[in-house]
Amino acid sequence: MAGHSQFKNIMYRKGAQDKRRARLFTKIIREITVAVKSGAHDPNANPRLRSALNMARAENMPKDNIDRAIKKATEGVDGANYDDIRYEGYAASGVAVIIEALTDNRNRTASDVRSLFNKYGGNMGETGSVAFMFERVAQITYPLSTATAEAMFEAALDAGATNVETDAERHLITAAPEDMHTVRDALEARFGAPQAAVFLWVPQTTAPVSGDAALSVLKMIDALEELDDVQNVYANFELDAATLDAFEKSA
Repeated sequence: MAGHSQFKNIMYRKGAQDKRRARLFTKIIREITVAVKSGAHDPNANPRLRSALNMARAENMPKDNIDRAIKKATEGVDGANYDDIRYEGYAASGVAVIIEALTDNRNRTASDVRSLFNKYGGNMGETGSVAFMFERVAQITYPLSTATAEAMFEAALDAGATNVETDAERHLITAAPEDMHTVRDALEARFGAPQAAVFLWVPQTTAPVSGDAALSVLKMIDALEELDDVQNVYANFELDAATLDAFEKSA
């Protein structure tokens, strides 16, 4: 399993999942707030807001929560001003890590992130220190039931996508970041709103890890994702099933 955003493939006990869900809702609300404050209140005219709303719906966020977040941001009730910040560094065994944050206090967030790098045997670097190991891409997701693999492949390529992968649950469409909105709008016109439309950092090479080093990497990423200011974490680790099982039992 290769490392990626939001630790999607690692399952937790019910209590841990509930806490993670609450944190995820907080992060989505923050993204909605920033999107509304930085652009139009109409999602049709604000691509960032539309992406945030798609994410909220994909995670089954209650409509009341979504409407309340938009209203507070529109009326200026939430007075916080959030900055987009990216942190980079190395976890144990040379695993490259990219952290995306939305923060209203740069000093606090930098201190929190640096502390976790140090705690788990890593080193926080300068911006750009590991980004060259990743590719920035746009990824659009549709449920498998939306269309056949062939139909989705043809539609996505016609829209300007660079790749389409279909598995047992979904279609994953990849595009260049600058083509995100063109590709998404074309697919949405044909298939309806996607499950998600996000920008990702995809590792170009992976770093195999195992044993104690792997557990340290996993715990560090988990701890980073628990920080309220952190929106996404990406890493280029790769581990075997036995190591993943050991981590799940220790969680």
